Amino acid sequence: MARAHGARAQMALAFESVYGTAPATGFRTVPFASTSLGSEQPLLASELLGQGRDPVAPIKDALTADGDVVVPIDVENFGLWLKGTFGAPTTTGTTPKTHTFQSGNWTLPSMAIEVAMPEVPRYAMYTGCMVDQLSWQMSRSGLLTATARLIAQGEAIDTVTAAGTPTTLALQRFGHFNGAVKRNGAALGNVVSAEVTYANGLDRIETIRNDGKIEVRFADSTLVTQAIDGTPCELEFAWSLGANASFTFTAHAVYLPRPRIEIPGPQGIQASFDWQAAKAISPARMCTATLVNTVTGY
Repeated sequence: MARAHGARAQMALAFESVYGTAPATGFRTVPFASTSLGSEQPLLASELLGQGRDPVAPIKDALTADGDVVVPIDVENFGLWLKGTFGAPTTTGTTPKTHTFQSGNWTLPSMAIEVAMPEVPRYAMYTGCMVDQLSWQMSRSGLLTATARLIAQGEAIDTVTAAGTPTTLALQRFGHFNGAVKRNGAALGNVVSAEVTYANGLDRIETIRNDGKIEVRFADSTLVTQAIDGTPCELEFAWSLGANASFTFTAHAVYLPRPRIEIPGPQGIQASFDWQAAKAISPARMCTATLVNTVTGY
């Protein structure tokens, strides 16, 4: 009897033209590090009395399909997850192509995602997948990945693939070494780490919000002064592998809370800012994600 191994697992993704209906063609294989995407249905213990000491049969609870997918932030494949998060981009240029994703779209695309374990075989197709949240962290070293939190309509399991013959985009990863952080267009020094979380709030409300965390070495009062004044700034997080391969995420109006400055010991002092972004005056949106590569379009 075959045993499933994560090393042989595969994932294929396609955008749906009809919500909840997997397309017959158009799937792409996507690289991923791990996934918890799945369907579950808990059992509810009976509350009835007078049925004897032994428990009676449980009742099935609501069926849910959701989970996280950890993916690399790369030059080409990451555009699929950006499209799922923000909607279709505006693509310009010849070589390279510049794909601009903007926040504020009321209508977001749905995806069909197949998670395959070929040796079992088990092919689980999740339809109606929507990106509820996309987040990533910046640091000095380590692997650069993003986590996409998905909400799906349902799961269908088969012993053969329903994704046909998927196409493949090139895999060229960005690394923390290629990253940079800017404030109002100027490099922001002393940044130790940064965390970005963009949430669509699909299971709660229809508004979109963006929040995260920045940790900096306390070497000047630029950010503290901004927090005290209550004025917004623009923050830009960028990675580049050259003129034809870059990813830039810009939050146009970032507000900072006033932080507590602690001295824990003789080492360097750090300040942590739980920043929040809002809709800016110009441009009239909260954030913009720009991916530069040679892909014709998403």
